[in-house]
Amino acid sequence: MTAPNLYIASYNLHKGMSFFGGRMVLHEMRDRLHALHPDIVFLQEVQGHHTRRKKRFANWPETPSSEFLAGQLWSDFAYGKNAVYERGDHGNAILSRFPILEWENEDISDHAFEQRGLLHCVLDVPGLGQPLHAICLHLALTEGSRLRQLAQIIRRIRTQVPDGAPLIIAGDFNDWRGRACAHLEEALGLVEVFGVAHGRPARSFPAILPLFTLDRIYVRGFNVRTATVLHGEAWRRLSDHAVLTAHLAPR
Repeated sequence: MTAPNLYIASYNLHKGMSFFGGRMVLHEMRDRLHALHPDIVFLQEVQGHHTRRKKRFANWPETPSSEFLAGQLWSDFAYGKNAVYERGDHGNAILSRFPILEWENEDISDHAFEQRGLLHCVLDVPGLGQPLHAICLHLALTEGSRLRQLAQIIRRIRTQVPDGAPLIIAGDFNDWRGRACAHLEEALGLVEVFGVAHGRPARSFPAILPLFTLDRIYVRGFNVRTATVLHGEAWRRLSDHAVLTAHLAPR
């Protein structure tokens, strides 16, 4: 069986709230993500539950956001709870139309004031020949913390992911100065899809007028066919981040 080309997306959901936080937009986010129909979706700031918002919004989903967003389109999904507080929790999620064989959420928090995690899923993609490792993450706001988190991520991949295994890492790197690229590319043989397709990472924040290159998609074992930022009028009314998408062809 020939391995399929993959269409993937990465999106910081802003906990399902609009750019300025006044509206609950999970239903619109689900409709727009379903319309894209990607094979794998990497999501950050996914609200697990929130008691106050559930009371405030009559149409707040009864299920956790990851399950609600998956709907009938993505048969498999995983949610990694990172930040836990009195009224709820949020973290990262991966939605997949391929079976998730196993998954683990690793705490990569650098200090008590920012709870961060790394969600690592192993996917069974027919025709690929070996499992695909998919990692969704959301890094810290300060450069020192990000560098320590990247070192932890590199250690995990070196010990948990076979050298020749196909690998996708996507998420909100908060890396506006572009320091992450060299570390991941040199240590793990990864390439950043927008760097390949357009010569530089994508401007993805703020969605209303993207100026900063905070979000990234790194791959190994794939050729990059296209890489696109989605930040038109319909999207900018939702999260504060734009959506990144990429078409990938297995090597």
